[in-house]
Amino acid sequence: MQKLIVLFAVCFFANNAFTQNLHLAGGSIVRIEHFTSKNITARNVDVWLPPGYSNTKKYAVLYMHDGQMLFDSSTTWNKKEWGVDEAMTELLQKKLIQNCIVVAVWNDAKQRHADYFPQKPFEQLAKAQQDSIYKATQSGNFSLFASAVHSDQYLKFFVKELKPFIDKNFPTFKDRNHTFIAGSSMGGLISLYAICEYPDIFGGAACLSTHWPGLFNTENNPVPAAFLSYFSKHLPSPLQHRIYFDYGTATLDSMYKPYQLQMDEAMKKAGYNSKNWMTKEFVGEDHSENAWRKRLKIPLLFMLQQNGH
Repeated sequence: MQKLIVLFAVCFFANNAFTQNLHLAGGSIVRIEHFTSKNITARNVDVWLPPGYSNTKKYAVLYMHDGQMLFDSSTTWNKKEWGVDEAMTELLQKKLIQNCIVVAVWNDAKQRHADYFPQKPFEQLAKAQQDSIYKATQSGNFSLFASAVHSDQYLKFFVKELKPFIDKNFPTFKDRNHTFIAGSSMGGLISLYAICEYPDIFGGAACLSTHWPGLFNTENNPVPAAFLSYFSKHLPSPLQHRIYFDYGTATLDSMYKPYQLQMDEAMKKAGYNSKNWMTKEFVGEDHSENAWRKRLKIPLLFMLQQNGH
């Protein structure tokens, strides 16, 4: 049984599992501690509820990855955050977006790459290429994969376990037109993979600083081609979906532009246009929560605008 814990804005909450001072610009958070799953490792799920939240209203749902990095920099490993509560509160107060809650799924640091790495493109690679990818490291000493790629299981967790739980316990619109998914870097990849694999579930995906290389080098790297091949063939209908991409030009983001341009061509061929697709370049911006925080309102407005589809 999942356990719900309410953390209100700028309040102190403590129990045996954790003690933290959570600071929010607005709204409140319901925490489901160690959400258990048949598909992936247990992890916390934070549900952000907007100011004025009421069980008598209905809400769209935005699912986000790397949930521990979204709300309060004082609790994150690098002291940075996305500022999701600030952006959502401002846009809602200005009535620029539809009523929406945010379901923030924490990552399991050891399993992050195995959770987020799109599985079907990976399985299209030759065995020798897969083996080479599994040996990949970050900064030469940190193994990227603690287990085999299992992002199909990660998405099953969202669709078969988490979404039914959220829809049962919160007053949500359950349909595709009110269900969105977003993330950055590897979280951008898995968000795009989610809308391709489950086009009847997700109506929009925001992919910030999408990590097209999959690894941390581009030389003799078969991953981007595998990703682009898969996504170009499996994009959902532009008539019912919205997709957002962006990238900076500094640090890790400096690798992304050539691949994003190829993805943009695939979007055009699939029939996407400015009504249902956006790609933006942010010159000088790096690969960090601070950068994503600066531009978060752009994809939120694009996906959650009041007039819907």
